Amino acid sequence: MCGIIGYIGKKNSVGKILIEGLKRLEYRGYDSAGLAIVQDNSILLRKTAGKITRLEEKVANLDISGNLGIAHTRWATHGKPTTLNAHPHSDCKGQIVLIHNGIIENYQTLKKSLQKDGHLFKTETDTEVLAHLIEQFYDGSRLEDAVQKALEVVEGTYGIIVISASEPDKMVAARNGSPVVVGVGENETFIASDVAAILQHTRQVIYLEDQQMVVATPEHFSTMTIRNERVEHIVQEVDWDLEMIEKGGFEHFMLKEIFEQPETIKNAMRGRLIDEYGISKLGGLNMSEEQLRKIERIVLIACGTSWHAALLGEYMIEEKARIPVEVEYASEFRYRNPIIEPNTLVMAISQSGETVDTLAAMREAMEKGARCMGICNVVGSTIARESQGGVYIHAGPEIGVASTKAFTSQITVLSLLALMLGRMRNISSSEGKDIISALREIPLQVEKILEKNDDIREISKKTCCHNNFLYLGRGANYPVALEGALKLKEISYVHAEGYPAAEMKHGPIALIDKNMPVVIICPRDNAYQKIIGNINEVKARDGIIIAITSENNDEIIDMADHVIFIPQTLDFLYPILASIPLQLMAYHIAVLRGCHVDQPRNLAKSVTVE
Repeated sequence: MCGIIGYIGKKNSVGKILIEGLKRLEYRGYDSAGLAIVQDNSILLRKTAGKITRLEEKVANLDISGNLGIAHTRWATHGKPTTLNAHPHSDCKGQIVLIHNGIIENYQTLKKSLQKDGHLFKTETDTEVLAHLIEQFYDGSRLEDAVQKALEVVEGTYGIIVISASEPDKMVAARNGSPVVVGVGENETFIASDVAAILQHTRQVIYLEDQQMVVATPEHFSTMTIRNERVEHIVQEVDWDLEMIEKGGFEHFMLKEIFEQPETIKNAMRGRLIDEYGISKLGGLNMSEEQLRKIERIVLIACGTSWHAALLGEYMIEEKARIPVEVEYASEFRYRNPIIEPNTLVMAISQSGETVDTLAAMREAMEKGARCMGICNVVGSTIARESQGGVYIHAGPEIGVASTKAFTSQITVLSLLALMLGRMRNISSSEGKDIISALREIPLQVEKILEKNDDIREISKKTCCHNNFLYLGRGANYPVALEGALKLKEISYVHAEGYPAAEMKHGPIALIDKNMPVVIICPRDNAYQKIIGNINEVKARDGIIIAITSENNDEIIDMADHVIFIPQTLDFLYPILASIPLQLMAYHIAVLRGCHVDQPRNLAKSVTVE
């Protein structure tokens, strides 16, 4: 992994198209880049470790014109992030070249067999095996036939694009477990791992399903299975534009996306609240009211930030609807034998809708008879297509690797789900109306918090030199503590841990001294006095206290070293507001420490391989 793009068409500017496309994919995270262009029945191949700018420098004095080419940004899985291991990879003769997202699980067995047949390998990657395998099957006539035969013996995941100098008017791509989108133009076809790479050229796209491939020429394309069964696809139109993936005057995408949250939270609620009856409406679930009333258990599966949103969903749904909820790491759920009982609803939460573990866990649940829903951001993503219903969060493209606006939109959607199920079972119309009133205030309250950006930057300046942080929260604010710690780890490389506040005395308190900032989320709720006890325990050990608390709580000023006041709201919605200053603090600390905020090291935006 991490990003692929290919072009075939009438334009003679393929090099420019490829490099521009790679830049649109930078947000996914990568450690090397490369391109291959067919020219005069030969292939120009250049690649380098490091950033795309280094690749640009490498080809600056070369002719990179042509009408067929492929390019790749790599996030190392097999082999170190070196120029040699960068994509594209070629066969023995340099005539067949490909790029690949995914992992070939049986590459070692295949490699040994190919070596016995005389193939010479240059890299440490699993991907190079594919190039030699296609060479083994290629008879010089139809590249797609060789690709099909190669993929029949491959085990693992892939999103690949293949070209050959012998067929300079053809590009072949295939997908199994790693996303591939086909962009449809006039006398041209784009293939990529992400719509962002091709959006400046076309909004008309086709999403390949697993075990499917596309063969494109300058004039047309056709889709089929890897067993050569014809497939008809419906062309879809992307509903967001290029401006939405630009920085818009902000220094980083992450900061822009933090400041977009008043609007994205509003979008997550738009058209889904019925004030008159104090209820929410989520039509995309594709379930009748009778089916919803029969739900006896909900399992939320997710990874990373989405898992933290799921934990909040557990608090919300259990409190308002009184339905038992379990939250599972998708990566663990898929490798055990989970109990799926009748009337169990499984919900897969993923910003991209392509997270490999979440997708596999959802498929596992469906095989066991569960009804599966998706909560996704990306329209047309695999989870959105394969689930039996679900909800889009409508956050728009999220470019920063560290999720911010998608997180708060996921929480918002989960609060709507809790309201809907709660009104069917447990809460009155009056309480439902109070919840809706509070929800409608959230976007303006987020704006008020964002106005404190300069104050939060000043707090960050005073704490950015520390290398360890502790985050504490009780009840529904415990997942917020986890998320705050994760944000700091992701982008500033500072060690941080989130804990339930009551667990501080069960180990973490041993770490607290004058060099340990402790971020404590302390709303004026029924656990407030308990949190005050935690603050006093930290203070007694000289810990640096950063308190997130409700407006007008002047009592906290004398206890904490730094205080960030946020508006008061209903207890179960407080985590939405509390997460905003933690995002800003993580951002400013990362900037002050000189870190690459939008593309933190070793991380990818969407994890599409195990």
